[in-house]
Amino acid sequence: MKLAFSYSTFKVSKTTQQLLYYNMLKSRMIEEKMLILLRQGKISKWFSGIGQEAISVGVTMALKNDEYILPMHRNLGVFTSRKIPLNRLFSQWQGKANGFTKGRDRSFHFGTQAHKIVGMISHLGPQLGVADGIALSHILRNEAKLTAVFSGEGGTSEGDFHEALNVASVWNLPVLFCIENNGYGLSTPTDEQYHCEHIADKGKGYGMEAHIIEGNNILEVYSKVNKIAKSVRKNPRPVLIEFKTFRRRGHEEASGTKYVPEDLMNYWEAKDPITNFEAFLVKHKIITPSKIQHLKTEISNEIQHGLELAFNENNIIADLETELKDLYKEFDYQEVKPNQSTKEIRFVDAISEGLKQSMERHEDLVIMGQDIAEYGGVFKITEGFVDQFGKARVRNTPICESAIVETAMGLSIAGLKSVVELQFADFVSSGFNPVVNYLAKSHYRWGQEANIVLRMPCGAGVGAGPFHSQTNEAWFTKTPGLKVVYPAFPADAKGLLTTAIEDPNPVLFFEHKALYRSIRQDVPTDYYTLPFGKATLLKEGDAVTIISYGAAVHWALETLENNPNIAADLIDLRSLQPLDMDCILTSVQKTNRVIILQEDSLFGGIASDLSAQIMEQAFEYLDAPVQRVGSLNTPIPFASSLEQQYLAKHNFESALKTLLNY
Repeated sequence: MKLAFSYSTFKVSKTTQQLLYYNMLKSRMIEEKMLILLRQGKISKWFSGIGQEAISVGVTMALKNDEYILPMHRNLGVFTSRKIPLNRLFSQWQGKANGFTKGRDRSFHFGTQAHKIVGMISHLGPQLGVADGIALSHILRNEAKLTAVFSGEGGTSEGDFHEALNVASVWNLPVLFCIENNGYGLSTPTDEQYHCEHIADKGKGYGMEAHIIEGNNILEVYSKVNKIAKSVRKNPRPVLIEFKTFRRRGHEEASGTKYVPEDLMNYWEAKDPITNFEAFLVKHKIITPSKIQHLKTEISNEIQHGLELAFNENNIIADLETELKDLYKEFDYQEVKPNQSTKEIRFVDAISEGLKQSMERHEDLVIMGQDIAEYGGVFKITEGFVDQFGKARVRNTPICESAIVETAMGLSIAGLKSVVELQFADFVSSGFNPVVNYLAKSHYRWGQEANIVLRMPCGAGVGAGPFHSQTNEAWFTKTPGLKVVYPAFPADAKGLLTTAIEDPNPVLFFEHKALYRSIRQDVPTDYYTLPFGKATLLKEGDAVTIISYGAAVHWALETLENNPNIAADLIDLRSLQPLDMDCILTSVQKTNRVIILQEDSLFGGIASDLSAQIMEQAFEYLDAPVQRVGSLNTPIPFASSLEQQYLAKHNFESALKTLLNY
């Protein structure tokens, strides 16, 4: 046959050429078998990479085995080239226990630390920022390593792509952004995806080195990526590589390819990476036809054996205890008791002190956020940190919440802790996807902890208006896999923050801005911790149970001070996920009346769920309906009179008295 590519210009050893061919052939034969099983109804879905094998195999073989790769769902060659046992892959695709996600996810939505592979999520873009975090770990540890991450041309339209490239460029991170330009995003052709001539041109906008590689020529892929990788290890920097290739099957098999012109399909079939390379190897006597047949028989037997093991494996038996247990990485909380020395400090100082002492305690802890370095953050919580810990660990970030949350996830995958300061809790909406779809689900899906704390300056009462005043904790208490903490006092803030940093699970740590400089308390001067899921009983009485958290706790205290005749149990939740339901139910059984006060808008907030749980678990003890008090169901206004009208504070006292008179 007439070869579509020139192979002779690339100097690659015969042994390596044979291995490149073997790895491509193995990937292709597995895919062909999967298509048969799909038609037989023995697997549920398949995303084919037929025709793109050279990219997965070439990139993987150019990397070292201890360097992370973040593939997509068409990169089977990454997994097989890293020698993952086939029976485990087949078990994964069938939802069996011997897979990598215990039946909780399918196809290539998994990772494996043993093989340094981090699987994708369906939102595509977030893994690009995760690669930034892993690459940052190499810089922090002075490792001559790089990270490779894959995306398709469709994924380059997502904001995460641009944020990740910008962060990598600004921080000079050793990342290979491998973009497989395969012609279509599902059915949408490239001319409807972007307007520049080449995706590689996008790298120029970020001051980034970029290359275009013929993605179907295995020797070009391997040789050029190998050369780039060696250079990046010596001179760390991000590189964008656009691989020109084509998707010859549907986005997934059910989609078909009717939208592809026949002549275009024929053109790319003639550029098949395996048949062309095989013909070259035979022509130059690097491999013989008999050897090829031997390899095919060997691979076929391996596939059949792996399938038999997977098919014979029992289906997963649902076990409630296991499912709930795996939601979080196990955290063996070790209490560090405070010393006897205390000092009266503000809420903001307690946060700063807890963060600083945690930085001293954990040398692997990195802080990231906008303006947090020399400037010290907009609330001056990290002022002076750069002088003590250096800019490597106290990192100013571009304005890109999504990529920075993803970078924190990459650091966790690499074994480092991080704290991300969201300048205002409102701005977490720009990074919402990785929080609720990556951080929250990671341990449940494939056992990978997200050792991350997101600091969330929040709340109204400071005239900051609709975009700087939200208290949005209910967005996250709804999401399984996240922990949510919301202290009301300086001593709690310090001790709970240090625990949040110790905890290997993702924690959203809410800090009310109105409390920063208005609340003072004696706080232990040295390092200590406080447990999650333990509320505090601030006042005791038998007439009513008041449940609250954050700034609203102080509204309740003020109301009780103004009404000394009201004998109330006042519970400060401190931790919203996990909740201290034992404390709540014990109080309800004593007082028989409950009122829940929150600053957040009433509908869909914490008070609603608490009320439901109390009604379900303690109905027989209630002498009145559970009362909820929250702010208006409107955005938070700026003008003082409007803001005061909005807040729940102004109608709490009347609601409390109404409940007592029920």
